[in-house]
Amino acid sequence: MSDLTAFVTVATRRNFRRAANDLGTAPSTLSHAMRGLEERLGVRLLNRTTRSVSPTEAGFELLARLQPALATLDQALDSVAGFRGRPSGTVRINAPRLAAALLVRDILPVMAERFPDVVVDLVVEGKLIDIVSAGFDAGVRLVESIPRDMIAVVFADAVSFFCVASPDYLERFGEPMTPDELTKHRCIGHRVPNGKLYPWEFDRAGRPLMVDTSGPVILDDEELMVEAAIKGLGIAYVASPAADAALAAGHLRRLLPAWTPAPEKIAIYYPGHRAVPPALRALLDVIKAAR
Repeated sequence: MSDLTAFVTVATRRNFRRAANDLGTAPSTLSHAMRGLEERLGVRLLNRTTRSVSPTEAGFELLARLQPALATLDQALDSVAGFRGRPSGTVRINAPRLAAALLVRDILPVMAERFPDVVVDLVVEGKLIDIVSAGFDAGVRLVESIPRDMIAVVFADAVSFFCVASPDYLERFGEPMTPDELTKHRCIGHRVPNGKLYPWEFDRAGRPLMVDTSGPVILDDEELMVEAAIKGLGIAYVASPAADAALAAGHLRRLLPAWTPAPEKIAIYYPGHRAVPPALRALLDVIKAAR
């Protein structure tokens, strides 16, 4: 059973070093175990090169059958969780600031009440990372940016992205009626974690449009973008949770509502090729109950 679980990890990660890190063993030990499994089955499961590893046709067939079988076993083990003591331990989560704020607001208070022996170690980081190799149990991101080999559980209402500006700014410079008019306005630049400037995205009746903007300031934090917009530095393009309070208070006005792109969902995600730790399982239970 351990060799089959190891095979799923190798076939999914496509790298002995990363798979060995997931499993807490040495790459050489893992490679030896895979050769032993192939010898016992009498068929080659993995194509190996000096740089990568990938399943053979037989390997893909075995992987397709093993993944649901192992998931069923995990569910069977989870079904007896209620007979254990209370979950305990630490669950390490990686999330950008916006998603981390939603976790703190909506999930962690319930988590602390229901599972007081579980510690949530929440690391705020905007850059997309490999959560497994970085030592995290799970991550939080927009659903569209989550790797396909991960299991995702949606936990927040859909997030919209739109333009906002202060009433004072609009009185001085006027209100843009189309996204193209933003090129004539002072816009607060949005620098993403990879260092590039984020082009503002719009959509109307299924017609997407991207606009490159310019202005007096460039920021990499949405809370600061909102504050800069309130101070009249320009128009900001932000996610709804960052701007909702300022909009409700009248400090900002929402612009170009007819051009708002489709909302995006936020989810917690974790590897599907290994057992879920009890502390993470407890967090997932709270998230699913909150939906």
